Amino acid sequence: MVLTGQHLIAANIIASSHGTFRAVNPTTGEPLECEFHEGGGEEVAIAADLAERDFDTFRQSSDIKRGELLETIAAQLVELKDPIIQRAHLETGLPLPRLEGELNRTVNQLKMFSQFVQHGHYKSTRIDPALPDREPLPKPDLRLSQIPLGPVAVFGASNFPLAFSVAGGDTASALAVGCPVIVKGHPAHPGTSELTGVAIQRAVQKSGLPGGIFSVIQGSGHEVGTALVKHPQIKAVAFTGSQAGGRSLFDLAAARPDPIPVFAEMGSVNPIFILPQILKENSQLLAHKYSESLTTGVGQFCTNPGLLFAVKGDDLSAFIAAVKEYLSQMNPLPMLHVGIKQNFNTKLEQLTSVRGVSRLVGSETPTTLDCYALPALLFLTADDFLQEPRIADEVFGPSSVVVQCESKEQMLVLAENLQGQLSATVHASIGEDDFCRQLFAILEKKAGRLILNDFPTGVEVCPSMHHGGPYPATTDSHFSSVGTTAIHRFLRPVCYQNFSKELLPRELQKNQD
Repeated sequence: MVLTGQHLIAANIIASSHGTFRAVNPTTGEPLECEFHEGGGEEVAIAADLAERDFDTFRQSSDIKRGELLETIAAQLVELKDPIIQRAHLETGLPLPRLEGELNRTVNQLKMFSQFVQHGHYKSTRIDPALPDREPLPKPDLRLSQIPLGPVAVFGASNFPLAFSVAGGDTASALAVGCPVIVKGHPAHPGTSELTGVAIQRAVQKSGLPGGIFSVIQGSGHEVGTALVKHPQIKAVAFTGSQAGGRSLFDLAAARPDPIPVFAEMGSVNPIFILPQILKENSQLLAHKYSESLTTGVGQFCTNPGLLFAVKGDDLSAFIAAVKEYLSQMNPLPMLHVGIKQNFNTKLEQLTSVRGVSRLVGSETPTTLDCYALPALLFLTADDFLQEPRIADEVFGPSSVVVQCESKEQMLVLAENLQGQLSATVHASIGEDDFCRQLFAILEKKAGRLILNDFPTGVEVCPSMHHGGPYPATTDSHFSSVGTTAIHRFLRPVCYQNFSKELLPRELQKNQD
């Protein structure tokens, strides 16, 4: 399939005159074929106006109709599977098997939302019939349902070019409930964004739904994103990326005359606590699993563990020695793009300059001339950790910090000092349950997902998953960007008082005379 390099706005393919940019192959540093047009405020205005024009038609379509749209998108992605995966491989350097798995995940989560929305229970209806004879005052008939917010801006993520980008969970959950979507394609993989956008555009056309419910606008800078968040027709924003990027969008949205919610998934170090008994019993296995977890995807998952806490002693020394051996055998691997590699180097240099921090694994002078990176392992004591909050900041890449504690009790102090996280993990043996309860009582205030005797990297896509957490992990800990509860980000409640059956929404018409 030939790329156009143009924007997909409603049912149209539109060029712009704001200049062009190219994607770069991170494994070679070479620019890839096809120049992509830079979007701007004009393209955003066109897409937003069309989205608002078609919003009522879309939101009033049936749950079955929207479910069928998601199924059709899934089918179109499968039809375009080969060109999508090949282009994503060129633009991201991610292995083909990983991308095949990610496309399957994207297809499956579209089908999951389709099945969920067609059941209709997502509206969380409540019905309180009238009590006309109640004293001293009669009670009115009250019925609660949920309606979609309106057009949603979705920002494609760099580390998941399929599952968290144009056709990812944000888009799927917004479309499922009747919100039109305008996607800001990620500049590191614009070709993948276009091909995926074509699949959705075709699905919208096949479904007979209005074209304004979906658009993709490309851009290498901040102009498109800023224009999207500030446009009065946009009613919510979904973002996956850095804390700086998410906070910037959040502040823009809050400064609008009509502030809107920004559901941003941002930084997390996903702390791991290894208790003494299990460290004594399984130090080698834990070292191997931990090393795998922190290097999966070249450390470019939001759930890679960036902090590990354990009590000092021979068992911790054996654990660290095993981790060092495992990491030292790894070859350099490409990160997603040069900007991520440069940020990785900068963050590592900042951490190694902190008093008390030693680098156990990793080059002292990492190159910034390419996208390839080696894993890094840092070490410091708990006392030094408590003196320097920067140690708890996310380093997006294959690195982690081992914090040596004086005792289990000091672990509780360290847990209390953590920021908000996507996940928090405890490894413990039988007999350590009492301390686990104390530790988890603290960690459940800090994280959206708690893990026992497993590792955080990777997120199961299912109804019970919660992928969110207190700030700065996300801008709103009430909501998840993974799983069926993700749709609640794009709904708001409406109460109907004393409505006749004929005027009520269909889902509220039962138990009405």
